[in-house]
Amino acid sequence: MRTFTVRRARFIALCLLPGVVFVVLFTYYPMVRGAVIAFQRYNLFDLTSTPFTGLENFRAVLAEDRFWTALRNTGTWVAVSLFFQFFLGFGLALLLRRHFRGRGLYQAWVFFPWAMSGFLIGLLWRWMFNGQFGVVNDLLLKAGLIEERIGFLASPGWAMTSVIVANIWYGVTFFAIMIMAALQSVPGELYEAAAVDGASRLRRFWHVTLPHIRPTLALIVLLRIIWILNFPDLIYAMTGGGPAGSTDIITTFLIQQVIGGDYGRAGAVGLLILALLLAFSIFYLNATRFEKAR
Repeated sequence: MRTFTVRRARFIALCLLPGVVFVVLFTYYPMVRGAVIAFQRYNLFDLTSTPFTGLENFRAVLAEDRFWTALRNTGTWVAVSLFFQFFLGFGLALLLRRHFRGRGLYQAWVFFPWAMSGFLIGLLWRWMFNGQFGVVNDLLLKAGLIEERIGFLASPGWAMTSVIVANIWYGVTFFAIMIMAALQSVPGELYEAAAVDGASRLRRFWHVTLPHIRPTLALIVLLRIIWILNFPDLIYAMTGGGPAGSTDIITTFLIQQVIGGDYGRAGAVGLLILALLLAFSIFYLNATRFEKAR
């Protein structure tokens, strides 16, 4: 019996070994190596000397005006995108929860954007917002809302609005899927009991639906905040962070450091992003736990 157990353990270990090696090599090693590089003078164009420099990379990053501009843009990017994604996604989830003819077709149509890559979505919206032959300008001209074409992605005043609109369209699907799944978990008996007590639809939503799905909402909002902050794909495809850094967020700023060959500063920015996300996650989870306990 003991021999059989040992053989079984060895077999399980051999089955797990490829997955463990893959995760270690492509997840944990780059993460640890990136953290070490953050404390080195590590430039891709001069690898003959990579001494440890302590906090020099962090000081250099924090001294750059572009970093603080990107940080402010990140706040706008996350807050505005999250607000509209959440409420539009919630509305879609409530609509798609009802039974009507062609419901499956509408669900597939709504969920389709989530199956596409962020970079591809960015390219599509880049063509749509093109200042010369983009469909957005064409529709606005035909509707009489503008008299001449607007360079949406070439204007610092319009560029951030344009990428946020594209991100809202892309992210609504996530909230629709997750909230719809949460709504399916609400027991029908609760609605029946509330209806017997004479509760209106609004009161049923406020006192039955919302309290039941609140923990799920708190979790998916946190996940979406993290994903939006770590979502440079769309911006990089549409504007590359321009014009003049007006659409730079902290992750596109990191990409620019990598392209410039300064891996030390890129590692420092990565650790700053990690620290920012950890601090926010701890605060957010404590706040939602307090709200739940109250």
